[in-house]
Parts: sequence; C-alpha cells; structure tokens
Amino acid sequence: MLWKVAVAARTRAGLEEALALVEDAGSTGGVYVVDLSRPDGGRDTLIADVERDLGPVDILVNNSALGGYKPFEDWTLTQLQKVQEVNNWSAWLLAQHVLPGMRARGSGAILNISSASAELPPGPPFPHTAPARAGSAYGSTKAMLNRWTVSLAVETHGQGIQVNALSPQRAAATASLVGNAWFPDIYFEPLDTMSEAALALVAGDPSTLTARIGYSLALLIELQRPVYDLRGQNLVDGWQPADLPAIIAAQDAEAERRDAEAEAKAQSQDSVAR
Repeated sequence: MLWKVAVAARTRAGLEEALALVEDAGSTGGVYVVDLSRPDGGRDTLIADVERDLGPVDILVNNSALGGYKPFEDWTLTQLQKVQEVNNWSAWLLAQHVLPGMRARGSGAILNISSASAELPPGPPFPHTAPARAGSAYGSTKAMLNRWTVSLAVETHGQGIQVNALSPQRAAATASLVGNAWFPDIYFEPLDTMSEAALALVAGDPSTLTARIGYSLALLIELQRPVYDLRGQNLVDGWQPADLPAIIAAQDAEAERRDAEAEAKAQSQDSVAR
C-alpha cells in the first residue's frame, strides 16, 4: 500500500533524508520544519499545513522525544518545561488537531511512541539503571503520555479511531543509539520489528485493538504477527514470532546480569568508603 507521508522535525536535512526513503519505497510526502518544544515553533499550524498539501491525516504518529537522565535536583524548571512541551503537550495538541477530521470520517489512528522509562522502578532494592536512578523527568513525561493515551482511547471508542502507545522491547536499533555504551548489542531490535508492531496498532480493529500500552516484541508474539522488512516485501529472518520469546528471555537475563554486577560494584565501593 502506498501512502502520502508527512515528516516533521527541527532540521530540514534529516527530513529530506527521511522523505527520500519514503519515495524510494514508492510513496510520496512532504517535509515540515517544526520545533515542537516551542509553542510558536509551528506546531499550531502543522496539521492544517499537512492537510492542505497532502489531504486528510488518517494516521498520526507522535515520535518526538526529549529527555536525558540526571538527578532530580539538577533539573531546572526551564528544562522540565521544555521536556514536557516535546513529550506531552505537542503530542496532545497534534492529537486534538487531527481528531475532528477522524471523527467526521469515522476512522483514524493515533500512535504515541513511549518508553519503558515510564514504568515504576521495582524495589527496594532498586535497579542500577539510568531510568530507575535518574529517570524522574523523562520517565514521568512518558508515564503521563501513556495515561492520556488510554484516556483518549476510551473517549474515542466506538468512533472508528485507534489510540495506542508503543515502546521498543529494550532498544530500537536507531543510528543514534547503536554503539551507545548504555546498550549491549543484545538489547537492540531491528527497526522492522518496531514498524511491524506500529503497523498493527494503527491498522487493526479499532473496537478491540485500542488503549494499548504495548512493547514491540511482546505485542508481535501476542498477535502472532509475521515481521516483514520496512518495504513490507520480505520476512525478516530470526525475528518472527516464534523467535521472539528466546530473544526477550536473553535480553532479560542480560539486564539481570548487568544489574547484579552493578550492585556488587556498589557494595564494594561502600565497603571501601567505610
């Protein structure tokens, strides 16, 4: 299926690269330079501009994110406001702008990209991870995103509109994350699995597959959904539903190993300090 795809971000160069990939796959679209962190950055008119150029918005994917991990007391109010503008208010506003048209047509989908950082850290003892130890700002915005996602799904249920949130199981293999010391290779999943899970959440039955706060690999297992490449042409070897439980188990085992290692190091340092 071919689509008209609007891509929006702060820098034109990255947008043009994204649009080239869309066009290479046979679809068309447009680029929109918008700073979602600023109320005057273009977000107020983004949906109107897209619909003027490309037609009605059938699917909205809110994929913008701003965060970082640092101690609670190190965040300034200005920084917190900017994180909230990107992670919540811009997504909220864009959803408000597409809803009237979706309701009028009796169909549509809104997908918010979330994060495992929204989860409450278990404990004590608490994990030795950045989301657990320094995720007060970023994690709280994603928790809010999840909460209003479900509320909006409830409000629109029965109107032909899907509203869901999706997180990578551990980490999506984006160019900015691959090679990051925080993420061992086993944590990464291909973009194909994220896109397949996203497709399930915007093209499913809106009467049943809505109000979901899902994780990519777990969702694909639940739905027993075959994973195709980004062009939708070939099955991705090693990442089919039957393969995924073992991958999740290996990721979880690695997370437990790393946390145990960090706990042992912390106890050793504490003993030295005493």
